[in-house]
Amino acid sequence: MSRRPSRSRRRGSPSAEVDQPRLVAYSLLRQVADQQAYANLAMPKLLKERSLGGTDAAFATELAFGTLRLQGRYDAIIALCSSRPLAQIDERVLDVLRLGAHQLLAMRVPDYAAVNSSAAMIRRVGRSGAAGFVNAVLRRIAGTDLTEWLQQIPPDPQQDPDGHTFAAESHPRWIGTALADSLATQQARAELPELLAANNRAAPVTLVARPGRMDTADLLAMAEGEPGQWSPWAVRNSGDPGRIATVRDGRVGVQDEGSQLVTLAWSRAEVTGTDDRWLDMCAGPGGKTAILAGLAAQKQAELVAVEQHSHRAELVRQALPPDSEAEVLVADSRELTAGAGFSRILLDAPCTGIGAVRRRPELRWRRTAADLPGLRQLQTELLNHAVALLRPGGVIGYITCSPHLAETDDIIAAALTQHDELRQLPAAELLPEVPDATAGYAVRLWPHRHDTDGMYLAVLQRRG
Repeated sequence: MSRRPSRSRRRGSPSAEVDQPRLVAYSLLRQVADQQAYANLAMPKLLKERSLGGTDAAFATELAFGTLRLQGRYDAIIALCSSRPLAQIDERVLDVLRLGAHQLLAMRVPDYAAVNSSAAMIRRVGRSGAAGFVNAVLRRIAGTDLTEWLQQIPPDPQQDPDGHTFAAESHPRWIGTALADSLATQQARAELPELLAANNRAAPVTLVARPGRMDTADLLAMAEGEPGQWSPWAVRNSGDPGRIATVRDGRVGVQDEGSQLVTLAWSRAEVTGTDDRWLDMCAGPGGKTAILAGLAAQKQAELVAVEQHSHRAELVRQALPPDSEAEVLVADSRELTAGAGFSRILLDAPCTGIGAVRRRPELRWRRTAADLPGLRQLQTELLNHAVALLRPGGVIGYITCSPHLAETDDIIAAALTQHDELRQLPAAELLPEVPDATAGYAVRLWPHRHDTDGMYLAVLQRRG
């Protein structure tokens, strides 16, 4: 086992006190595990509570999010260095080891600082008896280069190359296989390593200048950033979005560029006949609804936004302008009266969300393949009811932030078989400015190609 190039070896340094950024990172991991918290929502609250900003906030965020993304990789390395199985390691101790591993292998933290602060953290969280164990495991990790660790992670790459790649790149096998299968539909399976690596990088913070409420050029002038790559409303922000007044008042939102693009493409689909009644079937938390409200107002179309959960419906209302005429309903979209005659329906379907794992780092460990059957049934029921609500000549945009074929192409194929009145429009033609987004008639956006979440869009039109 080769020694890793040393960054600092002051092993004789006195025991470190645990600083607030590391404590915040640890607190986030515990909230994710104990309270099923969403990291992207919980972290801003923690930073505010602990009064962290600037480089301290950036350190805490990278430490926590990076550890969550690469948890599978670090667990495999910890197992190689531990005298006991992972299942027998106290959860709090394991979280401290994961944080220490990320500092040692992925951050510019001196070895002594990563090891000493981890031992101090163990004492801080009431597990003093494990300090020696933590020290020993992290010293073993520090003694070997990341490249060599990645080669040692099981399974053996000669016997199970895909399994080894998934483990080394910290993806559960079912997710890695789903991504590979989806890429294969575009004859691009060879891009899998690039995609897995992209999922392990932090997503850019992207703002959206909501149509009718904010001009993109004006947003660029006040934000710390640059124009998005594809969306006419996107601005990439390098600072804290919460400091921008137009974000606080709702004229600007924080929204991945992929979400903006699939909404834009759907809005470009041509409707036969009048285009005056729009429906957002699964509106919460309201990012896409806010865009629809502006576009609908420009076309003098009525917009109805439906959200099943009252607290998420309130978020939808907050995303809309104060003078919006959009109607927000707290209801199950499957119970809306059939034949309501909508000209345009957006179905942002509940899904596994595995296209957004770089932005929601805990999701890859929270979701399982067992979630698929229930989600597929829900997606099918929602889409079937969308057809019942659609007037002849109208269009449905079926969107997921999952590239899984079971949640995308398979759902659309079943709908086309069941509903003779439907035809699929070439959605890729609706985004001519975005290269390599074509997947048959559907749109697929990828983190490694487009630096967006993994998004899917199919557009269906009711004949007549």
